[in-house]
Amino acid sequence: MAAFEFKLPDVGEGIHEGEVVKLYVKEGDSIEEFDTFAEIQTDKAVVEIPAPVSGTVKELRAKEGEIAIVGSVIAVFEVEGEAGEASEEAEVKEEGQPVQEEGKQAAVGTAPTMDAGKRKNVLAMPSVRKLARDLGVDITQIAGTGKHGRITAEDVHAFKTGGQVATQTAVQADHQPTPNKAKEVVIEKTKIEIEGTEERIPLRGIRRTISKRMVESKHTAPHVTIMDEVDATELIALRKWGKDLAAERDTKLTYLPFIMKAVIAGLREFPTLNASIDDENEEIILKHYYHMGLAAATDNGLMVPVIKDADRKSIFDLADEITDKATRARQMKLDPSELKGSTFTITNIGSFGGMFFTPIINYPEVAILGVGTIKEKPVAVNGEVVIRPQMFVSLSFDHRLIDGDVAARFLSRVKQLLENPKLLMMEMR
Repeated sequence: MAAFEFKLPDVGEGIHEGEVVKLYVKEGDSIEEFDTFAEIQTDKAVVEIPAPVSGTVKELRAKEGEIAIVGSVIAVFEVEGEAGEASEEAEVKEEGQPVQEEGKQAAVGTAPTMDAGKRKNVLAMPSVRKLARDLGVDITQIAGTGKHGRITAEDVHAFKTGGQVATQTAVQADHQPTPNKAKEVVIEKTKIEIEGTEERIPLRGIRRTISKRMVESKHTAPHVTIMDEVDATELIALRKWGKDLAAERDTKLTYLPFIMKAVIAGLREFPTLNASIDDENEEIILKHYYHMGLAAATDNGLMVPVIKDADRKSIFDLADEITDKATRARQMKLDPSELKGSTFTITNIGSFGGMFFTPIINYPEVAILGVGTIKEKPVAVNGEVVIRPQMFVSLSFDHRLIDGDVAARFLSRVKQLLENPKLLMMEMR
């Protein structure tokens, strides 16, 4: 018998730590390789961590509610074999390429396959492997575009639609994930202390990340917010007409796809709003692609799924993707790759009844559009007071890069397109 130290693996790009949400075993329990060992909540999602070996749980060094660092030992297993064999196996696990038997599910983002009689590993998060199974896609035939060849949800969808050629070469992780220097789990006791009428709740997971990013954004980018009202009469009529067509294809049609298209048209005319600032190199990065972030409220806090290449997708395609990613965000089932890379963000509080507000920029982006509710109110039209449905919009922008006149002209263009959706149709590509 030998001891095997199980270190918290790299569960996604840029993830250095995670909260232990649930342990599926206790000390003394037996566990089989690839059985679920624990659930780890990162700043982006909850990830299931499979056991890397079969054996007995000799020691648990992580407890539920604690923060564990990538590369730290979270458990010690007693396994069959000599100490040397266990040590050699541990090295393989740390490289993210576990030795596997054909037909078994892989640990932490790896799935086995065979190539010319030899074993190979495919890097993919559990949620991505499930997506591949649900879509009937052979994940071993997909070439990963993520870090170290990791297969992302976008890779699976691209392969399903014929946008990716099957790979014939084993996907290899060439470099070991860089672990945090910490040797052990960082123990931060999660407890609730009630003193009189006060309740103290640890700042953890997504909420802690939101706090850090909001402070970073406000301290880095000087925010300015401008506001306007949009006459939504024609937009409401267009959506009402399109809802029947959408229902035939089981699509939930909201206003967001139209707003997204109007924003993209505006960004083409005012490209500095689709940019970021490289502070270290003192450069402006103009982005000639349009990855739209969509702020989604969840029970765990605000998340921003990204609709990539939104300019190339139809209204119905955008509606389907918005529904899918918003739903999976609330279920904490988004792949980390689906939460990064946005170039401009839209946040919508209309369904909660809010009107104007001052949204915080999704740094390092330089602007964010806030959409409020649609409300009927008296307005002046051609010298007469009439009742019209008004949509309230707020644009926050980074004043280091965006001047007030540019922001105002951008918002006016978006307003023009939303008030005249036929014109919006003419702008689509």
